[in-house]
Amino acid sequence: MENTFISGEFAPAPENANLATVPEEARHFIGGQFIAGRDHFSSINPATGKAHSQIPQATSEEVDEAVAAARRAFEGPWGKMPGLERGKFLFRIARLLQEHAREFAVLETLDGGKPIRESRDFDVPQAAAHFFYHAGWADKLSYANGGGKTSPHGVCAQVIPWNFPLLMLAWKVAPALACGNTVVLKPAETTSLTALRFAELCQEAELPPGVVNIITGNGEVGAMLTGHRGVDKVAFTGSTTVGKKLAGSVQVPLTLELGGKGANVVFEDAALDEAVEGVVNGIFFNQGHVCCAGSRLLVQEGIANQFVASLKRRMESLVVGDPMDKNTDLGAINSGGQLERIRGYLQEAPKIWQPDLSLPEGGFWCPPTLALDCAQSHRLVQEEIFGPVLAVQTFRTTSEAIAKANNTRYGLSAGVWTEKGSRAFEVSRALKAGVVWVNTFNNFDPASPFGGMMESGFGREGGLAGLSAYLKNLNQAKA
Repeated sequence: MENTFISGEFAPAPENANLATVPEEARHFIGGQFIAGRDHFSSINPATGKAHSQIPQATSEEVDEAVAAARRAFEGPWGKMPGLERGKFLFRIARLLQEHAREFAVLETLDGGKPIRESRDFDVPQAAAHFFYHAGWADKLSYANGGGKTSPHGVCAQVIPWNFPLLMLAWKVAPALACGNTVVLKPAETTSLTALRFAELCQEAELPPGVVNIITGNGEVGAMLTGHRGVDKVAFTGSTTVGKKLAGSVQVPLTLELGGKGANVVFEDAALDEAVEGVVNGIFFNQGHVCCAGSRLLVQEGIANQFVASLKRRMESLVVGDPMDKNTDLGAINSGGQLERIRGYLQEAPKIWQPDLSLPEGGFWCPPTLALDCAQSHRLVQEEIFGPVLAVQTFRTTSEAIAKANNTRYGLSAGVWTEKGSRAFEVSRALKAGVVWVNTFNNFDPASPFGGMMESGFGREGGLAGLSAYLKNLNQAKA
């Protein structure tokens, strides 16, 4: 029998897909009840390319119904409920997420294509952690700003993307509820299933009807929701193009978390093996499906050849395949349209390198890719790709590294790799990014705010800064 460990291969370790139920025909969740939609479209399993559920396309009437249900709940029991009691509901939801964690991880992977390991070890635990964290704030809002007076906005319209469906839901729903708001949420049309399963947890937690409402559909539904006259606050995570439209049209408080083109800046004194692993973690383990992905590599010239060679060796060991296999490092691209977009960018690359591997048949797949010899003007360097593609550039001096890292219209994330503390502080302060990691990448905590600047949006999610987005008068002194 061949020793699979010595050969570098692993026996298949598939997760049990039967742990999650994929509904043949999903329903909206409005006013505490699941409501059949009038029109539907197919939700595709990215690993197979086949439809596995029918998702309702909300109408303007259904959007109205969801907003009205949220208004009734806000003006009714939820709006009058003490923070201590609201917090209990958030604690219940957090515990239910933990109890059903394996099921949610499977459903997230089946619907979105990301590896089960990422869904299981990051997405679902972080979602539960956000509900636990914000549950603790629910009865302490008057102390959130040294005793300042606070009040909720009311009905919150929330639109989330396809890359982290459950976690983005938690980022938005948890602080909104902790502050006493009610919610109408629209998940991405390609990844609606975990949001609708979350609605069942809201029922199980006996959340008052209308506090959380979930409607599904394409961008037209999102536009109807965010532009609805009955909402008091809008939170959007998604493309910069849509975010710009919202910034120019929405008349209520607005939070935007948009695109990014994060750079990992590796200096010659960095711990290179750690930096290689950090770069891989920042772009490939999530298929590049993260707005804060480290999709650019700036490496100092003196170590560039050595570092890229080490990076190639590490990429050759990555496992690309069935997202439900626990050995898989890179799963499927979320949709056929997204895969074509990635391929369009690769056609413009001056030079690409990909490990020699075979991709599964069916579904949407892209191997981990290095785009080499990139110039600052290339679209691969300037635009968000949302795929497992790393644009590589070199620099000589610290000032050149900072200039190149800042030379995009985005400002969401960045990473600095160096053993010199003074350099780490100097470069971190100079980088135009809302989040800068030092000698690590893509580390998150519910208590730490996350957000960007420039065309990466404004406002923060997570921590006290994210909580304040769902409160009025947080910074006013107590009368």
